[in-house]
Amino acid sequence: MKEQAETFEQVSLARALTIQGRVLHALFLREVITRFGRHNLGVLWLFGEPMLFTLGVLSLWSLAGLHHGTNFTISAFAITGYSSVLLWRNCATRSSAAIQQNANLLYHRNVQVLDVLLTRILIEVAGATASFAILSAVFISLGLMNVPVDPMQVLIGWLMLAWFGGALALLIGSAGSFSEMVERLWHPVSYLLFPLSGAAFMVDWLPGRMQQFVLALPMVHGVEVLRAGYFGIAVHPHFNLAYMGAVSLCLTLAGLYLTQLAGRYVEVR
Repeated sequence: MKEQAETFEQVSLARALTIQGRVLHALFLREVITRFGRHNLGVLWLFGEPMLFTLGVLSLWSLAGLHHGTNFTISAFAITGYSSVLLWRNCATRSSAAIQQNANLLYHRNVQVLDVLLTRILIEVAGATASFAILSAVFISLGLMNVPVDPMQVLIGWLMLAWFGGALALLIGSAGSFSEMVERLWHPVSYLLFPLSGAAFMVDWLPGRMQQFVLALPMVHGVEVLRAGYFGIAVHPHFNLAYMGAVSLCLTLAGLYLTQLAGRYVEVR
């Protein structure tokens, strides 16, 4: 009997995971088609949009002459900085109204609030990652950027930023189901966070008190790790991955809890 019960649990878990995978796949395809159209060129916009934003910032920084006085290229600095901002900010921004926009899908038994938010997160992470990888490859091939000194450290920084962005998206997306004010407040907050996120500076460039202030923001640690992997000894990074991981974990747990409450709230409403 015990062996039969264990076998039944394994089959049930496998079936649940299969259904979950199908739901996420269907939602992913629906979201991509809705946002980018049914044509192949429309899908290319998934990573084309963040690429254009990053190139725009790179052009402005180059015209402003921000490369003077540095021992690394402005191309690498802009791409590593602004790509990281797009990663965590787009996750949260695109998820802020995800539940309201997909409320009709929640009438399906197998579709949950968490599925809707995870779909948005996966799309934004995929788009930002593709943009970052393609821009880096192109600029390295053109000689405008060097190959990363420590690719593994770059990957760690990117994954930590993706975790932070996903956790923030769960929190803001689920909270947004209770009030439209969450989405309205998040947009100005995200713009205020941009100049403090570490995209346009290294923490080592700042005065001591300002360093302590910006290091309270988790995303700064991720950017510092990413740039340390890219530039090596050319920069002097300041980061604490344990702190960033602890904050991301707290955001994840809070987001999952609010997601559960949001599912009940949507059902009652």
